[in-house]
Amino acid sequence: MPGKPFHRRVDGVLLLDKPLGVSSNAVLQRARRAYGALRAGHTGTLDPLASGLLPVCFGEATKLSSEMLDAGKAYRAEIRLGIRTSTGDAEGDVLSDIRPDTNRDQFAAVLEQFRGEIEQVPPMHSALKRNGQALYTLARRGETVERPPRKVMIYRIDLVEFNGPLARIQVDCSKGTYIRVLAEDIGEMLGCGAHLSALQRTRVGDFRLDDAIALHLVEEAANRESIDGWLLPPDTLAAARPRVDLSGENAVRFRHGRLVGSCPGPDGTVRVYAQGGGFLGLGCLEDSVLSVQRGMN
Repeated sequence: MPGKPFHRRVDGVLLLDKPLGVSSNAVLQRARRAYGALRAGHTGTLDPLASGLLPVCFGEATKLSSEMLDAGKAYRAEIRLGIRTSTGDAEGDVLSDIRPDTNRDQFAAVLEQFRGEIEQVPPMHSALKRNGQALYTLARRGETVERPPRKVMIYRIDLVEFNGPLARIQVDCSKGTYIRVLAEDIGEMLGCGAHLSALQRTRVGDFRLDDAIALHLVEEAANRESIDGWLLPPDTLAAARPRVDLSGENAVRFRHGRLVGSCPGPDGTVRVYAQGGGFLGLGCLEDSVLSVQRGMN
């Protein structure tokens, strides 16, 4: 019989290059087993048909995963013109199939209409909830509900390659942007319809795909010491927050969940460190009074 799974304390962030064809949760669990980590989480789901950057959090880093909720993202996307599907991607049933009469210049001109702030109607095949149920659950039952449009920001959208009905684009966008919907809306504006045929996430916040590790390398590593070297420290997730350093006595007060007065720094959420560099967690500064927001063990 197989032995009991080995578990150990692991704290850190692993930048994974998620492969195609598997869910984000399946990738998370495989990475957790490879590390023997007790706790694990990720900072944002990728669909099974999408690949690319998936930051995975272990141990104490899971407390900071919400820091990435508002992070901007970047994608490489492939759009198939002329075919509309029920899900907006290659998984869905084909709703219409026509031969598009679109050239590179026409496509590039339409892309310009999607720069800046735009509105998107969230797709039915999404994890958004209505009355406690995910929209994709309703969609699988054949139900459709009204979804109010949401404003998102497209910071950059560039045409990388145009080859007949296939177009490849690079998109930098705000949180909450649905690239499937973007592909569909581009197709509607061109008058031929379209769906998202491939997607790769290349950036989450300041984390980049170029620094990510393939899942199979993690699973095939000879020992855990070698893969531990791929972990980033938990406070990397909060690198955008201002830093506050505490003296010995104040560091103890903060660690025990007590207020720290006369603390210089900007109001708002800050990264808190003890003298000597030990990361204590996130704190909330208000009128020079520091309280604990998320403490590290």
